[in-house]
Amino acid sequence: MAMQIDPDVCTACGDCEVECPTVSITVKKGVFSINPKTCDECADEGEPRCVTVCPVDCISRAA
Repeated sequence: MAMQIDPDVCTACGDCEVECPTVSITVKKGVFSINPKTCDECADEGEPRCVTVCPVDCISRAA
């Protein structure tokens, strides 16, 4: 599994991008996305860092 960003809620603040230890979060044309091939949900930590730092709670586990 990987995390996903809801583009309708995301404010493009960039907090998640700088926090991601696997460099899985990128921005293209102002829209942030998470690469499911490299995102490991911060497996060695209690909760994904991107979720912890997101001020608008727009990041969740992909279905």
